[in-house]
Amino acid sequence: MPLEIIGAGFGRTGTMSLKRALEHLGFGPCHHMSEVISNPEQTRLWMDATAGAPDFDRIFAGFTSAVDWPVAAFWSQVAATYPQAKVILSSRSAESWYSSFSETILGIILDREKWPEQARPWFEMLHEVILGRSLGGRTDRDGIIAAFEANEAAARASIPSDRLLVFAATDGWAPLCAFLGKPVPSGPFPRTNAKEDFFKAVSEGVAA
Repeated sequence: MPLEIIGAGFGRTGTMSLKRALEHLGFGPCHHMSEVISNPEQTRLWMDATAGAPDFDRIFAGFTSAVDWPVAAFWSQVAATYPQAKVILSSRSAESWYSSFSETILGIILDREKWPEQARPWFEMLHEVILGRSLGGRTDRDGIIAAFEANEAAARASIPSDRLLVFAATDGWAPLCAFLGKPVPSGPFPRTNAKEDFFKAVSEGVAA
């Protein structure tokens, strides 16, 4: 089955919460960086994509939705590949996003000396997808924020409004369910992936 939902928002915009929400609504499994970190084949496939040879059918085989990086670096191509899929731009303020990103993902990308040897291919992929493709090689605050804002602007400008939902995790179930044509669940919207959870997930993933 082809993808039904494509995430255009960068990591640290509530993508883990969105992943769990989509799975709860029946759009699972949902592809996320957590699906890549301990999967060498996924890592190879995404490195091929950064080299200009993506195989999205193979990457997303068995998945109904995809959010977070790596898909967030390729959402335009993926949206063209699966024209019936809806697009969700997970979002938050640029300043709060940069604060979270700089204290988590950016640090592990830049600190190459601490990359464990057994997980180096995944870290190399992370570097190419995020720093190279999404951020255009920028590591300074202003450049990173500019890349974040440009990504959001591109999604808003290129995806028709009836195909796009701009969504913040704080919005809760209602707009997401309305967009996807699903009833609102009785339980609370998922809240997850604090900074401590992020580092724990990376540590466990690279050790797997």
